[in-house]
Amino acid sequence: MSMLLAEIITRGTLGGESAVAGLSRSIQLSVAPVFLLTSISGLIGTFSTRLARIIDRTRFIQEAMERGDLAQAKRLREALEVQRRRTFLINRAILCTTVTALLVAGVVAVMFISAVAALDLAAIVVPVFVLAMIALIVGLVLFLLEVQLAIRQNPRRYY
Repeated sequence: MSMLLAEIITRGTLGGESAVAGLSRSIQLSVAPVFLLTSISGLIGTFSTRLARIIDRTRFIQEAMERGDLAQAKRLREALEVQRRRTFLINRAILCTTVTALLVAGVVAVMFISAVAALDLAAIVVPVFVLAMIALIVGLVLFLLEVQLAIRQNPRRYY
């Protein structure tokens, strides 16, 4: 690797291609995953907002339980259990989506290194990107489950 860097520095070329052109190509290859990172950050923001709303709702239910309305105690305990399940699902969705962002960032770094160092690192990029997509799919499915659970909690409000 140090010989490759020495060649770039002394000759200004990389395998017949100028170092600047190679760098430019690596930046171009990294643009699509960077857009994906932007989208993922939007998802994480959405999931975090939902988590905050779930926490607020949980506090409201707990305060109602503390007021001691025995007639509604069973209904409130059931509602609290639903909030617990929603919290679990959205937390896991945030985890999976964050793992996706980390893996995509790793793909960008490896692609950049691959282009600059003129190494074929496709054997690393492909499985890491596939793992990122699997993590994203799992995160979105968990989010869908959480939304469905929220709708089932208050079915009359949505029809």
